[in-house]
Amino acid sequence: MADSPSRNTGAHVVYTELKRQILGLELKPGARIYEPAMAEALQVSRTPLREAIRRLISENLLEQQPTGGVLVPALDAAVISELYEVRAAMESLMARQACVTATPADIEVLNGILERNAALVQFADEAMKQGMSLHAKIAEIAGNSWARRFHDQISSQMERYRHFTNSTQERRDQALAQHRILVAAVAAGKPEKAAKLAFDHVMGARDAAVRAITGSSLLTS
Repeated sequence: MADSPSRNTGAHVVYTELKRQILGLELKPGARIYEPAMAEALQVSRTPLREAIRRLISENLLEQQPTGGVLVPALDAAVISELYEVRAAMESLMARQACVTATPADIEVLNGILERNAALVQFADEAMKQGMSLHAKIAEIAGNSWARRFHDQISSQMERYRHFTNSTQERRDQALAQHRILVAAVAAGKPEKAAKLAFDHVMGARDAAVRAITGSSLLTS
């Protein structure tokens, strides 16, 4: 028997809210999900909550323990490195392709994002949003649907770590400068230079994230 539309909608709402809390670190890494308390907090029944939990487990945003408990995954330096390495490869590929496919209108859009990034660079959340917009636009310009699909999947996993990559003004200024050079390379049609810049930029973000988390109670060794 098919699930009712209202049940599916309820599970999706719960899924969206739990995912937001996990990625925003409102649900702390290592925290256990207690179904009765969570259902009460979200004002839902346990059926849509369980459906949402199963979906988040399938996306590796929650962990099912052998005892049956469900935990928010701890932040892990090895996992951080793996995610950023894969993302760096995707960003490099798309930057290279964007050099071939970018139109003057595309470059104008990228420069507009850079202007907004510069205007908001003192604000961590807004600077991060503009950086994400820039990378998303380059992915769109590149036009590789499979690369974008993998990139989007990886980006979702990385949401928990992005806060640590731009927590200081120095790092935000550095990221903005790197974005400017990357856009200039794309505009000039220099694929190898753009590919290397994109790769190094993401690996720099990886190093910043690992440094920021090292020694934190949120990080597992």
